[in-house]
Amino acid sequence: MKKVTGIGGIFFKSQNPQTMNEWYAKNLGLPTSDYGTTFKWRDADNPSQKGSTSWRAFPQDTKYFDPSHKSFMINYRVENIAALLEELKKEGVTIVDEIAEYDYGKFVHILDPEGNVIELWEPAGETSEESTV
Repeated sequence: MKKVTGIGGIFFKSQNPQTMNEWYAKNLGLPTSDYGTTFKWRDADNPSQKGSTSWRAFPQDTKYFDPSHKSFMINYRVENIAALLEELKKEGVTIVDEIAEYDYGKFVHILDPEGNVIELWEPAGETSEESTV
């Protein structure tokens, strides 16, 4: 079973997200909004499969990265998040919350050995045939 299939997003805390968005827009050309920006791409092995990677500055006091005390969080794209979560539980990985489902996909948060929170994301409509067996 495939686990991580790519980077879904890079998120970091900022003293002033709006200023950060403006700086990145002006100096690096990122088309930012209040929610950062989304880079759209196509899968190299299956060009009909669309994907995206998000970039976002969060307020310094966000609780979204909890229980980690780090100023960043990486979101990894995964296949079959439910099966992966079961494997991670068997390996003793700390699971922060339950799988949450939205129109754009399923999410769950885990911790790595240094206490960094990791967001796992199964984009909507990307469950492989192998994972539905």
